[in-house]
Amino acid sequence: MINFCTLFDSNYLSRGLALHGSLSAVCPSFHLYVVAFDDTCYEYLSKAGLPNLTPISLKEFEDEQLLAIKPTRSAAEYCWTCTPSIILYCIRQFNLPTCTYIDADMLFYQDPAVLLDEMGDKSILISEHRYTKDYDQAEDSGIYCVQFMYFRNDPKGMAALRWWRERCLEWCYARMEDGKFGDQKYLDDWLQRFEGVHVLQHPGGGLAPWNIQQYSVYEKDGRPWIRSLKDQQIAPVVFFHFHGLKIYTDEKGSCSGILYDLDRNTKEKLFKPYMRTLWQISRQLIAEEHHFNSNGARSAAPSRGRTFLDFLIVQGAAMRAGKISPFRLKNYNFSRHYHFYNLTNLS
Repeated sequence: MINFCTLFDSNYLSRGLALHGSLSAVCPSFHLYVVAFDDTCYEYLSKAGLPNLTPISLKEFEDEQLLAIKPTRSAAEYCWTCTPSIILYCIRQFNLPTCTYIDADMLFYQDPAVLLDEMGDKSILISEHRYTKDYDQAEDSGIYCVQFMYFRNDPKGMAALRWWRERCLEWCYARMEDGKFGDQKYLDDWLQRFEGVHVLQHPGGGLAPWNIQQYSVYEKDGRPWIRSLKDQQIAPVVFFHFHGLKIYTDEKGSCSGILYDLDRNTKEKLFKPYMRTLWQISRQLIAEEHHFNSNGARSAAPSRGRTFLDFLIVQGAAMRAGKISPFRLKNYNFSRHYHFYNLTNLS
């Protein structure tokens, strides 16, 4: 049994349901604990009775320390602040031997047990961003990504988890300050600070818009695989993190921000099927008379012209900062940075 925990509100419900559906398809034995960040989400999950899922209300989860700092954080910052507390809550409340935190905007394509098997008897698993050179933000955002984190309920695992919770209660903001950023930069020195820490090695875990440029994506037996452009090694995609994907009010969606270079196969094999899944889930919710914003759409998609201007601004800033080369032609290829689709026409 793999115990997972995550958090999302009604604006992320389609993503949360897609995540649960993907685990149901590939993970033979799991349970997903969800802290619902608004009443609409909690009420839906409570009534839906989804298998292997336990909804947790904010009232059940929040303690005095979290409530005390809540007014000082933005909505996103508060979610980050809560991450270690959610893991700790689930371990204590449900007497779990282990718990793995996962971001709600991910999809699993293979049994994640293969990722946990590689850590042996270690107590903690963390995963690197593995940034593509052009997008390396490790100095600002951290070496490791809070997207897939495993903790064993033992002295080593609990020591790290309690320390992380205390740090996030003290300071967790969306800015760089004294070597800190959100909940993520705290992980940078964990290999030295704590015992029993394993860094994920499987190339198919931790794939995201900021590192997928290092691979070619193809399909094998109906599932996505990757081939390293550096050494031609192949691996199945275990999970993909769809960070930055947006759904708009005019029935359009974008794979990610314009910063990231995404080739056709990456969009066809990963992003388009995921957007189609989100769209289908949202349509089903509406058909069931659930008329809340399950995709988080807040505005219409920007025009192609507006997006092109934004692309020039972003690329220019990156070139001036020395992060990308002005002499590489692909850095001017707008089509590889324009990631918009009409959701009603996805096939």
